Amino acid sequence: MDTIFEIDPTRKTPKYLQIVNSVTKAIKQGRVKKGDRVFSINEMSNEFLISRDTVQKAYELLEQEKILAAVKGKGFYINRTDLLNRFNVLLVFNKLSSYKKMIYDSFVKTLGSKGHVELKIHHSNIKVFEDIILTSLGEFDYYAVMPHFYSDTNKAVHILKQIPSDQLILLDKDLENAGNCAAIYQDFENDIVEAMETQTNAISNYEELIMVHPGSGYPTEIIYGFKKFCFQNNFKYKVLKKMSECETLKKNQLYVVIEEIDLANLIKCCRNQKLKIGKDIGIISYNDTPLKEILLEGISVISTDHHKMGETAARFILERRTEKLRNPFRFISRKSL
Repeated sequence: MDTIFEIDPTRKTPKYLQIVNSVTKAIKQGRVKKGDRVFSINEMSNEFLISRDTVQKAYELLEQEKILAAVKGKGFYINRTDLLNRFNVLLVFNKLSSYKKMIYDSFVKTLGSKGHVELKIHHSNIKVFEDIILTSLGEFDYYAVMPHFYSDTNKAVHILKQIPSDQLILLDKDLENAGNCAAIYQDFENDIVEAMETQTNAISNYEELIMVHPGSGYPTEIIYGFKKFCFQNNFKYKVLKKMSECETLKKNQLYVVIEEIDLANLIKCCRNQKLKIGKDIGIISYNDTPLKEILLEGISVISTDHHKMGETAARFILERRTEKLRNPFRFISRKSL
């Protein structure tokens, strides 16, 4: 029975809560049944070098919920296993955006009453990320994490390895050496190549392809994929870091734009220079939103399926799956191309 207890003195979670969480987790996972004996207060205290008062506090909480029952002269036993199968999930995003909201909404909707979700943001700051993870260890059944870091990947992997692999789900990006954990990820380089290949004929109407990629904050693999597509199809191309409102445009250019501020500035440039979008200038935006569906009668997009990502992550939890799965990516052709 001692194997059900996961007590780590280095965690910031109080030890009495670690005891409570260990018992409820074992019940949810079906590792114990009604009538199973657990350590007595003295046995717990001696085994894990915890004060008797700490163990007694934990057991009293478990008795209040009728999860444990004390039998005089014999010890403590599992009294009920009909706990509400409700998972506590920590959802950690790198930033807030309309795309992340789609993932969050789908994730929460799919979990429904079977999950309680707490959302935290690390802003690609490794120190913030470390604090979020280390202060939450042992407090959640699952950790769904977006590991977008661009200069501290090894440190991020080290932090993620503090989470049991069967409780960790990587979202949006997979990391090598992060352990045998679940992942729903984008293949940023190949996704853009395969999506744009479906529109080669339409794209060939333009003389030059220009990607506007801000650099920091977005995977560089997107640039690699864009260049690969252009090279394989013999398209003239270049990469810009930003689009200003006074950028001089030329007819027969096709822009692939990552950030919405650059998309707005590109549209302003077309308007000011009297260039018709979808004829003189082509536009492909990265990541779909409801607004892009109606803006200028439709902005063409290349986008992962954010709703699907959130849904799949939730199903991994509900179905206890630990596989790695590439999220669907698609090209949606509209009038801007």
